[in-house]
Amino acid sequence: MEYCYLTDPGIVRDHNEDSVTIVKNIEDEILLAVADGMGGHRGGEIASSIAINIIARRFSEQASIGTKEEAIDWIKRIVIEANTAIYKYTEQNPDSTGMGTTLVMAILTKEFLLFGNIGDSSGYVIKNNKIHKITTDHTLVNLLVKSGELTLEEAKDHPRKNVLMKALGATTDVDMDVFDITDEVDGILLCSDGLTNMLSDDQITKVLNEDHTAEEKLEKLIIKSNNRGGTDNISIAYLNKGGKNI
Repeated sequence: MEYCYLTDPGIVRDHNEDSVTIVKNIEDEILLAVADGMGGHRGGEIASSIAINIIARRFSEQASIGTKEEAIDWIKRIVIEANTAIYKYTEQNPDSTGMGTTLVMAILTKEFLLFGNIGDSSGYVIKNNKIHKITTDHTLVNLLVKSGELTLEEAKDHPRKNVLMKALGATTDVDMDVFDITDEVDGILLCSDGLTNMLSDDQITKVLNEDHTAEEKLEKLIIKSNNRGGTDNISIAYLNKGGKNI
């Protein structure tokens, strides 16, 4: 098994508001997580860091995440804890009001694979040399696509495509989508929209299929995103179950 994560500010933003991690617990269960922060006065950077630090610390403290049902319950609880911490920070620091973060995560054990997300950072599985998106974006345009008011093509370049309907820290209540992956997969890819706004699924897949190390693949994805404009921070967490090219 091979895994790696990288983050890059891009070439337009003057700082990086993303946070990303991959951690193991005692039983060698693996957590991958990406958070894309938002808010002025570096509020997004703080929000994403709070979320990732809490989730990573709590996971690494667990000897085992337990059964699938226990893991789903853990995901729900840890997201509430992270949301509460971000919300409290904004109450104590009024200049950070409005800050928040997306969150996409995956937990891989010998028995199951779970994804969770809130916001528009994306979670994919890798299977048969292709990436398949698992998560659903919580955005205004995605809501309009589902209701039939926009087509997928219209949504791609819509001026409000980055308006989020859900995020950590936005309200006192939070509800994360959880996805149970029952098929065998070859790998996992999590990323902020700094990657998916610059590269198509086919372009990402092509790089992941090249005969390089995990780190080299992520470096190439970041370079390609920056070459196409690098308009946002780019963060990627990648796991290849085979340890070779997918």
